[in-house]
Amino acid sequence: MVSEPVVGAFDGHHPPPTDLVADCVHCGFCLPTCPTYLLWGEEMDSPRGRIYLMKQGLEGEPLDPTMVRHFDQCLGCMACVTACPSGVQYDRLIEATRAQVERRHPRNRRERVLRSLVFGLFPYPRRLRALRPALSAYQRLGARRAVQRLHLPPALAAMEQLLPPLTTVEPVAELTPAVGERRARVGMLLGCVQREFFSGVNAATARVLAAEGCDVVAPRVQGCCGALSLHMGREDESIAFAKRLIATFESLELDAVVVNAAGCGSSMKDYGWVLRDEPGWADRAAAFAASVRDVSEIMMSLGPRAVRQPLDVTVAYHDACHLAHAQGVRAQPRALLAGIPGLQLREVTEPDICCGSAGVYNLLQPETARELGDRKAALVAATEADLVVSANPGCLMQLHTSLQRLGPGEGSAPRLAHTVEVLDASIRGLPAHVIGRNPDK
Repeated sequence: MVSEPVVGAFDGHHPPPTDLVADCVHCGFCLPTCPTYLLWGEEMDSPRGRIYLMKQGLEGEPLDPTMVRHFDQCLGCMACVTACPSGVQYDRLIEATRAQVERRHPRNRRERVLRSLVFGLFPYPRRLRALRPALSAYQRLGARRAVQRLHLPPALAAMEQLLPPLTTVEPVAELTPAVGERRARVGMLLGCVQREFFSGVNAATARVLAAEGCDVVAPRVQGCCGALSLHMGREDESIAFAKRLIATFESLELDAVVVNAAGCGSSMKDYGWVLRDEPGWADRAAAFAASVRDVSEIMMSLGPRAVRQPLDVTVAYHDACHLAHAQGVRAQPRALLAGIPGLQLREVTEPDICCGSAGVYNLLQPETARELGDRKAALVAATEADLVVSANPGCLMQLHTSLQRLGPGEGSAPRLAHTVEVLDASIRGLPAHVIGRNPDK
């Protein structure tokens, strides 16, 4: 139960911990890695500035709209956590602060309607699935250009622009048996947006894991992991999603639960903390969290067994923030890609700077997200790679839209794909030109 409000910005239910706030020595190492500080040079829109605001709130300053705006403008990319030499747990601080904002700050009507739409839709695969026929018809009938000429509200315009090309859904069987001798039995998160808009990524994940000797268990009844809710301060909602997902997988006798979406994986690895106050759940959540692996982690730990066929392709790898910063998974995807004969791996300048997707940030803060997306698209295009690879559906949608805005320049824009789609093509002996989605179309 939430405690009565204390004097200042925060109530007594898990305010940002004073000891974690005190860890920040305001050295400034976080500044060059913070997307909003990079754009605006505003101290209160840097990690140390936001920590200062948390300190003020704990000392009695009210949670006013200006303070909330600075917290809202944080992408939660956690690049500052990687950069900080003092080990400041900004992830814990912003998560606690956002839960306070969600409970204590009255949003205006426009914000309430938008957030109700976003959180009433995206965490629910069945609702997304029900929209697919209408969205598919919308794309097929060529109505996008006419709609894009209208002056839509920024959030609706962002939703329309981010909609990826809809293709036929590729279902994943509840059990995909290992090819050859079984090396592991793993569960697989299907996700929400991943399941409905990037089903080919899930199908490729199951095939690659099976080719590497895994029985892949993907329960149809699984729901949302709660990542979007957790990252935006919707505490009760994220706890409910986490409990349901744990209950779905924990009795299946698995060696690991595999995730192919960076934001989902970071939240699931944190379930022990999310459910720390829940009687009868804390230990179960910690055990579940310990079993969660990104698909690149499990593949590297198993070691390659399936033969990789050559792919004559240049690849620019884009680090998804919740994989690189929140989970510390950087080397594994690169090593898997580098292990494909003929593939040339290229690095993107400013790899630690977010592309602007950040869960639903590009819907709630569309102007800032657009600026960051366009910046990232220009850096990606400068690699002159054939293919841009990332490990998060949000990043793929954001980059797709930003590359469309950038235009083809002297040649076609690079195609976009998930890491496992490239591995799947190599293992199956498919040609490089069939991989990925083309922003030019």
